[in-house]
Amino acid sequence: MSDIEIRDDRTAGRLEAYAGDEVVGHIEYFVLETPRRALVPVHTIVEPAHEGRGIAGSLARELYGIAARESIVVAPLCPYVVKWAARHPEEAPAADPELLAAAKAWLVAHPGRF
Repeated sequence: MSDIEIRDDRTAGRLEAYAGDEVVGHIEYFVLETPRRALVPVHTIVEPAHEGRGIAGSLARELYGIAARESIVVAPLCPYVVKWAARHPEEAPAADPELLAAAKAWLVAHPGRF
């Protein structure tokens, strides 16, 4: 994984994994503001040629790292991130059900976003 660089494009809502100049995977997310600020991952995608290299896990780990550094939480809706968090509870605190409900409501209110 040393050849993979992860960059956060907050404006686009994408955490991207690069191999050189090529994006080889990403997590699409949004920032929930209420009832509490949270990062909400919606999709995790790794290009087929790069699967099996731990890229998705590195993206999930970095997302939780960003949240910790910013003193906010993660409310995962992405099935991959939900599973990753369950396997790494020491790095991924459980999401508040109220935040998960608010994140789902945000998605319903913004149908074209994802």
